[in-house]
Amino acid sequence: MRRLTGLILFAALLLPASAQAAVHHKAKAHHSAPSDAKRGVAAVYAGRLVGHRTASGAVLDREHLTTAHRQLPFGTRLEVTNRNNGRKAIVTVNDRGPFRRNFALDLSPAAAAALGIGRNASAPVEYRIAAKH
Repeated sequence: MRRLTGLILFAALLLPASAQAAVHHKAKAHHSAPSDAKRGVAAVYAGRLVGHRTASGAVLDREHLTTAHRQLPFGTRLEVTNRNNGRKAIVTVNDRGPFRRNFALDLSPAAAAALGIGRNASAPVEYRIAAKH
């Protein structure tokens, strides 16, 4: 058994460097970590909520890049990508919701505008944690 292992190691050393790199690359790709990105639909807060307090106690400001999420801690920063147009924005979780089924995020008007989502619209998004508060 030792002799066979030694022969395999010796044969591997005889491979050209490019072949060794390819073998290493394949092994590395096989063991890579899964993406931590989540997908869902994001909608814009109803305009009548602007100026009211959010679940975190902050006032919903149409000019701030904020979002509502059901579970993430307040202050968590998310990188959100609009899957329709590729536009990205970093938003801060400061509220709970959305409470409509099949929606992942409610965006402030400024966050929606940064992502190219119209005032009364929704869009498919991908989001991942950028930083925790």
